[in-house]
Amino acid sequence: MPPPKDVVKIAIQMVGAIPQLIELQQTKPLASVLKDVCDAWSLPNAERYALQYADGRQTYITESNRRDIKNGSILRLTTSPDQEAERLYIGIQSKNVDVKTDSLKKLASLSQDVTFAQEFISRNGLKQIYSIVEEGNDTGEILAHTLKAFTELMEHDFVSWDNLSTVFIKKVVSYVNMNAVDASIQQLSLSILENMVPTSRLLFELVKKEVTLDRLLTHLQVTNAQLQLKAMALLIALLLSATDTERRDMMDYLREKNIRQFIHKNIIHSSEPLGDEMAHYLYVLQSVSLNLCEHRMKTSMDPYSQEQRDLLQSLRQTAFESESEAPAGNFSTERRRSLCAKEFRKLGFMNNSNPAEDLRRAPPGLLALDNMVYFSRNTPNVYSRFVLENSSREDKHECPFARSSIQLTLILCEILHVGEPCSETAQAFYPMFFGQDHFFEELFCICIQLVNKTWKEMRATQEDFDKVMQVVREQITRTLALKPTSLELFKTRVNALNYSEILKLRQTERLHQEETLAVPVLELREKLKPELLELIRQQRLLHLCEGTLFRKISSRRRQDKLWYCRLSPNHKVLHYGDVEEGVQSPPIESLLEK
Repeated sequence: MPPPKDVVKIAIQMVGAIPQLIELQQTKPLASVLKDVCDAWSLPNAERYALQYADGRQTYITESNRRDIKNGSILRLTTSPDQEAERLYIGIQSKNVDVKTDSLKKLASLSQDVTFAQEFISRNGLKQIYSIVEEGNDTGEILAHTLKAFTELMEHDFVSWDNLSTVFIKKVVSYVNMNAVDASIQQLSLSILENMVPTSRLLFELVKKEVTLDRLLTHLQVTNAQLQLKAMALLIALLLSATDTERRDMMDYLREKNIRQFIHKNIIHSSEPLGDEMAHYLYVLQSVSLNLCEHRMKTSMDPYSQEQRDLLQSLRQTAFESESEAPAGNFSTERRRSLCAKEFRKLGFMNNSNPAEDLRRAPPGLLALDNMVYFSRNTPNVYSRFVLENSSREDKHECPFARSSIQLTLILCEILHVGEPCSETAQAFYPMFFGQDHFFEELFCICIQLVNKTWKEMRATQEDFDKVMQVVREQITRTLALKPTSLELFKTRVNALNYSEILKLRQTERLHQEETLAVPVLELREKLKPELLELIRQQRLLHLCEGTLFRKISSRRRQDKLWYCRLSPNHKVLHYGDVEEGVQSPPIESLLEK
């Protein structure tokens, strides 16, 4: 017959004593349970003791978490959190180095427990930790345990980061900036600063001033993967907390220092596999870098800006200067204007008398103009060939360079998520991004030539413009999904994926789809898509919050034990733990592990 729901069969251990097997009455006050356990071992002062799990995180048992105890759990009788906090509070102030070291080591371990952390902090224990760091007399093992204990205590959010003194912060910064410091101390110091930076503008400015980008780059170049990871974490925290101007300045400086080339060679192509955390940081770095294009993307062309008009004129001059340079001086203003309009039409502008109008649409705004100018200046021969080849074709078959460039820039912005906030979990970065300066512009140069190639393959006319750009989007998206490691490899693969290959792929995929791909259906699907995606997202989160029961497979391949996993209501933490047979949906408090 199974035991009643309010009774749990457990074992309780104590050093030097025979374990007790008891039936824990969950309705009985914990103080009474402790008294019974202490009486069985003839121990006085039961209030000085507490129960904690013997394995795992060794969490203290309290009235609030006692319902998490499962049948068969092994608990240990130990000193109560308040007694332990008092003992360690005194121990970390000891003049005896061994006592102090042991106390700090135990403190670093116990501080993970919220009950203990509360007791220790209530005794003003953090003040003692500040003193050890601020005085700076202790190094090595003592300092490492102190910083670890501080990190764990701050994790519970009982104390604001704003309470830290400048002396303490500068001391932690000094461990990051010094060379002759143990790697474990530097890792902990970097982690503390990373947690500190997002909490306030004042702390961000202090850390940014004290820890230079050069110093972080030095840490990124070490062989210690953990130290490298913590340095990257702090760099990302600084970038995300910076203003737009500060972020741009920081990214410019990092570009000068060739951070991309270093990441490409020493992190992405390192002998060690890339961890999920580092992959996320590289995604954020890529996202932050691409988002520097956002301002130009959202800025329309100003027809009264001389600088922007000069850029526009440079496109015409680079393509046609040999044709128009010589006789231009003999033309009247009206004749020259007519010639310019004709040349802008050959360039593929829709509004050839006032091409600035084509660039009033934002996005892609001035970013499209920047891309065209970059293409014309960096590959002038390819650019001229593109324009002249199309201007000499029959009118209906010419590929409009400017119109294509504007639309292509918009497509690239959408594919690369320019201007979108960074995801907190994504890891999808492009390895080739870190192998190339001016990545966006260089990618554009490859893709605008692809537009011309695909246009010819499709024997397109002006009426087919949208259809061509749709194929080009598909070519780019499919190639990026293959994660090419360099732009050269991207260029090879995207050019190999010609129009006939796209048609074959579409045909194959169509055969695997049951529903029709008629235009009205596609239009309806596009209209309903945002609403459906949100519904799916909500449903998935709801299912995660409800949780799922799994069978635990032992080393003998038996599946007799069960465990349950569910997402916390704030969607930030996964809770999991062992459950009994027949339990359908255990409360989240009963799942011990996170």
